[in-house]
Amino acid sequence: MYNIIVNPLSGGGKKKKIVEKVEKRLQESGKEYRFFETEKRGQAAFIAHELTSEGGCDLIVVGGDGTLHEALNGFADFENCNLGLVPAGTGNDFAAAAKIPADTDKALDLILHTSPKPTDFMQMEGVRGINVIGTGIDVEILKRCRASRWLRGKLQYVISLVISLFKYKNYKMRTVCNGTEKNYSALIACIGNGRQIGGGIRMCPEAVLDDGLLDFVVCNDVKKSHIPAAFIKLMKGKILQESFTDFTRCEQVEVYPEQRLTVQVDGELYDDIPFKVEVVRNKLKMYRG
Repeated sequence: MYNIIVNPLSGGGKKKKIVEKVEKRLQESGKEYRFFETEKRGQAAFIAHELTSEGGCDLIVVGGDGTLHEALNGFADFENCNLGLVPAGTGNDFAAAAKIPADTDKALDLILHTSPKPTDFMQMEGVRGINVIGTGIDVEILKRCRASRWLRGKLQYVISLVISLFKYKNYKMRTVCNGTEKNYSALIACIGNGRQIGGGIRMCPEAVLDDGLLDFVVCNDVKKSHIPAAFIKLMKGKILQESFTDFTRCEQVEVYPEQRLTVQVDGELYDDIPFKVEVVRNKLKMYRG
């Protein structure tokens, strides 16, 4: 049984056509399926929990990174249920890392004709993440995006990024990674299972979804004079080449900011959550490239 969660708000007007195409393909395949449409924020987690508690199924998300994040957080039975994604959001950042095609038919081919693969995810206290978790300038960018009434999509993110870079401040924090403790005055500290944020900005360009490791990236003590070059390297996916970038692979990371900070998990903002992340391997099975 394919249980399909649809977020009608993500991806704009293209969503209706995508859903119609999904239904047509499933009818042609002769597979049993059910659609469940979300009506409010957070509902996908509730639906996912109910569906994956019923027994073995394929849970398919038709939506973006936010809906996928919610579905993962509601997932109840990893042993008997699989997760699939038909990209229909604005950024579709995790889909890019998972090699899930933007083309609806090709994304469905993975679900209909391939076997699910073990896929790592990240566990915090009460919250799961599958793409990127971070704090610092990425949170500032997301807050600016949500406050904007005019721009949408990647352009909105890039403009918010530029504004945030020129209004930036570094955040003092202590980190523990691979048993090593460090102190930073960081522009951003992020942990990647996926590779990119903001519709294609490769913050963790070398992350691998099934290596059992997290990519921990910190941009430390960034000077204003370095901002233009850093922006160009970031847009080219070469931020790891900057001298102020600290990059480590690990199974667990702890971040202790000097002052309370908001944490973004897959683009969703969380306050008052301990920034402690560990990788979970060989548990989630997902249809991907």
